[in-house]
Formats: sequence, structure tokens, C-alpha cells
Amino acid sequence: MTEFAVNWDYRCPFARNAHEHIIEGLRGGAGWDVRFVPFSLGQVHVPEGEPDIWVRPDDDRGLLALQAGVVVRDKFPEQFLDVHEALFALRHDEGKHLEDPDEVRRVLESQGVDADAVMAEIASGAALEQVRIEHTASADELDAWGVPTFMQGDQAVFVRFMHRPQGDADLAIRTIERVLDLLGDFPQLNEFKHTSLKR
Repeated sequence: MTEFAVNWDYRCPFARNAHEHIIEGLRGGAGWDVRFVPFSLGQVHVPEGEPDIWVRPDDDRGLLALQAGVVVRDKFPEQFLDVHEALFALRHDEGKHLEDPDEVRRVLESQGVDADAVMAEIASGAALEQVRIEHTASADELDAWGVPTFMQGDQAVFVRFMHRPQGDADLAIRTIERVLDLLGDFPQLNEFKHTSLKR
């Protein structure tokens, strides 16, 4: 079983692409033990001298959905992959607002999750504190600064996939395995970026 972690913020289209590959791979039987780590893009973009987003969460358009994802991950793990995928779709396929509690509730309920229980956990402040702890740990310990960042041991790498798996589990598994091979076996490769995109 290959263990790794990967972070996310539902606002990022590249995080959506990466997590769809992971979800599709897991559904297709990939031998991965994945730890999903919340990461707030709002916090990393707080100007110097300004208060952290943790003390003013309503100022951040992604934190409500991020907290909901964490609660589902921890309290309703059987539904997590479905909810995770649906919250990405809410933003990137449906064009809805991640800060809209009615939309987040709709996603939760559509996946058979008790939306009241999730929202109560968020209202208590426990979910925000968990997001803060995990975000801060990856930022401090592995210098994570964006999503999606793949993490394994003391190595971390930011990755951008330009494609989605489109239901192809074999493609998804090959895609993630390529990242894991480079992450574990070739840490000397620091940057590999195409100068232009062929579309």
C-alpha cells in the first residue's frame, strides 16, 4: 500500500483535476492510502500585517466548503469521496458559490450526508480549528504554498495536471503513479514545466 497525502482547496481547478484522478484511481482499486489535507488559499494570500483568515473566516469564499469537506472526511468517511468530488463540481462544473450554505447543504444532502450535523460542527468552530491545524502543519513542516501539493515523508511537490480522468481509472492510476514515482525516487527534479500548451 502506497501512502501519500495531498492537499486541496475547492476553488482551484488544478486541485479539482488532481483529486478527480485520485478519486477515480481509488474507485478503480489503486493501492493507495491517501490522507486528504485541507489547505486555505485565502490564508496564504493574506497580506503581511493583516489578521489571519482563521479569525475572520467569513471573509474567505472557500472556507465553508473546505470545512464541510473536513467534517465529512472525519465524521462520514464512507461518503467522503463522493462529497469531495461533488464540492469540486459545485464550483467548477456548476459555477455555484462555495460560500453559499444552501448550496453546500444541497451537495451534502445529495450524497446522503446529514447536512445539519455537518453545519453544527462548522458552527461550533471545531471544523475551522481542524483546517487551521492541518493547513499550518503542511505550510510549516513541508513549505506547502499551494494546491494540489503531494506529500510523502519529508518530500512535497506542487503539481498541475491539465487533464481530467473522465471516468478512466487506468489513466487516473497511471497519472498519479507517475507523480509518486518522481516524488519518491527523483527528488532532484525540482521543476519541469512546458513553455507552452498545445490545445
